[in-house]
Amino acid sequence: MIITIALRECRSLFMSPLAWTVLAVVQFILAWIFFAQIDNFFALQPQLQSLKSAPGVTDLVAAPLFNITSIVLLMVTPLMTMRLISEERRSGTIQLLMSSPASMTDIVLGKYLGMMMFFSVFILQISLMPLSLYMGTELDTGKLMAGFLALFLLIAAFVAVGLYLSSLTDNPSVAAVASFGLLLLLWIINTNTQGGTSNLFDYISLIKHSNAIIRGVINSQDIIYFILFITTFLGLSIRQLDSYRLQH
Repeated sequence: MIITIALRECRSLFMSPLAWTVLAVVQFILAWIFFAQIDNFFALQPQLQSLKSAPGVTDLVAAPLFNITSIVLLMVTPLMTMRLISEERRSGTIQLLMSSPASMTDIVLGKYLGMMMFFSVFILQISLMPLSLYMGTELDTGKLMAGFLALFLLIAAFVAVGLYLSSLTDNPSVAAVASFGLLLLLWIINTNTQGGTSNLFDYISLIKHSNAIIRGVINSQDIIYFILFITTFLGLSIRQLDSYRLQH
């Protein structure tokens, strides 16, 4: 049942003009940034040649692309997730889903998986740019794979938040704004923190954990953080749907 809901959700996404517009616009912006980073890399070549341990093309082209992509995802994901459940509630089709043999867990995981299928295409688009550099130079494959992992974990976290906030309202616009606001807060929460709260805000901050992975530093603490983050918001979504079913 989860796969059926996921395929239905993914199919409806690709039938939407919004999905294709987002993919095209984001690809154009990131391609422009990618070529700009390559130009900067060539401009820095004289200085890099004089350095003993100079950063390579992975650090100067691929890593900045991943960082900028994460910011773009912060803005794009709420637009894609805002209709996941709120549109079902507004149109009344949520009642059909709830009356089907599917459990609330099936519905949430199905919609989540469907959205992740869509964003897998997004990651594939982005990956083609740094991978194309293999044709002309050597890359740090470990750091490159870490960057892809960071993007995947960020998308998984963003979609989980968007899904939950979409389950709270029947207004997609409200869901989008609320998702963006919460994600932005979790992105910058450790900015200018001091004292005893610094460690707490550092642990909550999305950017702290994702940046560490993009740099190629993969540790269990960051992976566990994303797993707990995703499962928490998926659990909240299931609980919210259960509550909505009991009320209606």
